[in-house]
Amino acid sequence: MHFWVGSFCGILDGGGNNRPAFPTRVIAAADVIALIGDIGNQIPDKSWMLYLFELFNNQNIAIELNLICQFDNQDYFEAIFNGVNRYRFREVSPVVGHSYLRQIIMNSQKECISYLLEDRNTKQTERFDLQLNMGEELSSFVFEASNLFTGIEWWNKIGDFPYPIRYHVEVSQLMCGISDNPSDFESIVYAPFNTLIPNSEGTNMQYPISFHNLRMESGCICYGVKSGNCKNGMQYPFL
Repeated sequence: MHFWVGSFCGILDGGGNNRPAFPTRVIAAADVIALIGDIGNQIPDKSWMLYLFELFNNQNIAIELNLICQFDNQDYFEAIFNGVNRYRFREVSPVVGHSYLRQIIMNSQKECISYLLEDRNTKQTERFDLQLNMGEELSSFVFEASNLFTGIEWWNKIGDFPYPIRYHVEVSQLMCGISDNPSDFESIVYAPFNTLIPNSEGTNMQYPISFHNLRMESGCICYGVKSGNCKNGMQYPFL
């Protein structure tokens, strides 16, 4: 079974109605995920869970740079495109006490998607460039984003329930990257998201996690994930 809970990211439109929207001309996104503590591995056999960083283009094609935790204690960062695992990061690995900058950049000039990962404690970096074959099924791929999802996903191969998470984490510096020069797609200006819209797969169940300490810090949304209970993702600003 497959479960997820979290939030879509947006920016209030400033029109006086406080209606969140996703900005235009977004070609990149970034966040920082910090591993605060190891809660213990309670992942069922043959199953795995993901700490999601999931960007969608205008055609709703998912581009992900996720922290993946498995039943067999193999934990790693993975670049995913359109639901298919493309690259496992091996030089930068998850370590408790470390924080990691995750970036996804779409480049229409080079017809590629770059996944960048940095261990902010050791300054070790690793990059994967996915070259798209624009001559085949992706000939009409749109290099512009329409949504960003932050949250948790479970894959349970032996039961119909989401199980306890592996790590207590803090997520911060949720930002979108906007192209500021049409002739240079590597010229990107980053702006923070300031609103979260809760989302789940719609089963109305209790998820065994708690989103806590939701706040703005240095102009960016920050939140923690630890053991607990919730029925939906985060909403910000608070209503």
